This record gives sequence, C-alpha cells and structure tokens, in this order.
Amino acid sequence: MHKAERSRTPYVATLRIYEPLSAFSQAEQLRWNSLPALDQTKFEESERAIKRTIITQAPVATADGAHCLEFDGVKYISPWSTATRVWSALHTFKEELPLPISHLFIPPHEEESITSHSQLLEDKIPYAICETWMIPPRWFSLFEPHEVIRGDDEFGPYVYLRAKISNAKERCMFTHRAVVGAFGEGPIAGEIADLLEWLSLFHEQSLVELDYGGLAAYLEKTLIENGETGLDADTSVADIMSSLAGLAVGDGQAAGTGYERLVSRWRKVAAIEQAM
Repeated sequence: MHKAERSRTPYVATLRIYEPLSAFSQAEQLRWNSLPALDQTKFEESERAIKRTIITQAPVATADGAHCLEFDGVKYISPWSTATRVWSALHTFKEELPLPISHLFIPPHEEESITSHSQLLEDKIPYAICETWMIPPRWFSLFEPHEVIRGDDEFGPYVYLRAKISNAKERCMFTHRAVVGAFGEGPIAGEIADLLEWLSLFHEQSLVELDYGGLAAYLEKTLIENGETGLDADTSVADIMSSLAGLAVGDGQAAGTGYERLVSRWRKVAAIEQAM
C-alpha cells in the first residue's frame, strides 16, 4: 500500500501509553533506539491488522512494532502489544457471551492461533486500548483543553490529546471521587477505577495519548453538518471538565449540561455506523 493510499483507521480511537526509552530493558532499548518519531508506524499497525483479517497468523509468531514520540528531547516508545491485545479481546468477547458459543463467531483454528502461547501473555500489559465509533467520556477526563493537538495532513484531519501520566492519574482520581460522591459505587465508577489501575502500571514519567484516529474525519463531518466550524468546535474536554466540576460541588444542572453536550456530539458520530 503506497503512502498516498493510506488513511487513518476509519472508526477506531486509541488511548495509548508512551514510556520513556530508558524504562525498557537494555535489549528493547537497542531495538527501539533507531525508531524514528513518525506517524508512519500507526499506518503500518493498521495495515497489519487488516491483513490478519484475511490471512490467519499467530500474533506471537510475528515481530511486533512500536510507535515513537519525541517530547522535550526525550524519546518515548509505545509498543503495539498486538498479541496481548488480540488475546485480551478474545478473552473479553468470550466472557460476554451467555453460552460457550464463540466457535460460531470465530473458527477454532483462528482461536487456536490467537491463544497459542497465551501463558506468555497473561501477565503482559497492553500499551493501548481501543474503542470503535465513540470515545468513552472517562478518556477525556485525563486531559485539559490546552493538551489538544488538531490539524490536517495528507491523510485528512487528526486530533491527538497528550498529557504527562502523573497529571492524567490525578485527573482520573478526581473523576472517580466526583462520580462516587454523586452516584456512589457502580459500573461507571468501576470503569474509572479500572482506567486508573491501568495507568498506574506504567513508568511515572510516561505520556498518555488519546488518538481520535479516523473518528476525527467523522466528527469534523458531523460538526460541519451541524453548522459549526469543524474540529475547532470540538469542546469534548471542556465539556467533561464542566460536568465533573458540577458533580464535585453538587450542581446537577451544570453536570448534566456539560455531559449532554459531550454525548450528543459523539452520538452523531456513532450514528454513522448505523447508516452504513
């Protein structure tokens, strides 16, 4: 696939962790040291994922890649963690089924390909988690408006949010306190706690990145159709901050207004899936 033919993964948003190169083993440092800080690796990861839907291949049997980011003169690495993520996705999918009927969705030989050497994966940490057609509100709570990076390049519009992991964890803890204070313990608070636990597994000098992926193009389209200026009108981070601030002080109206702005914006993006 030539560069001009590439595009961002159409309907997938990703929350990923970049650890400083020094946090990796000596062998991994040697492996990643020459990796350039280019978006090209994101397209390569997407291409390999598409190929795996056509040709079954055990993820643990192939060399994996990584993304590289340079910030303030420091090199950061986010391994793709392909085998771990595929195995984890299969495990979650099977747990959500009411009966052991996964073979009706996934051929046995493909499941064997995914689960082979699974004992090597159970204690591995995925550096990225993904969502399709939407972005969970709790992800936005990790950032502040000044950490949003927007633009257009030859592949179309893009949006990245990047924060130091220490700041992201503090914001995640505030979000958890606000939600528990307003609603008590429950599924939403549990999901936020799970997110905080995941963040806590990484090096304290890491960076957190929310990548809209191809959803940036869909969001821009829906905003323009709504008479707005495009991605500059995306106030998702400010909206969740407003909602959480309302929850923290018991102002239900402010909390509801911010949250409704956020979910209504992304509901229009999710509706595109149904229109296809």
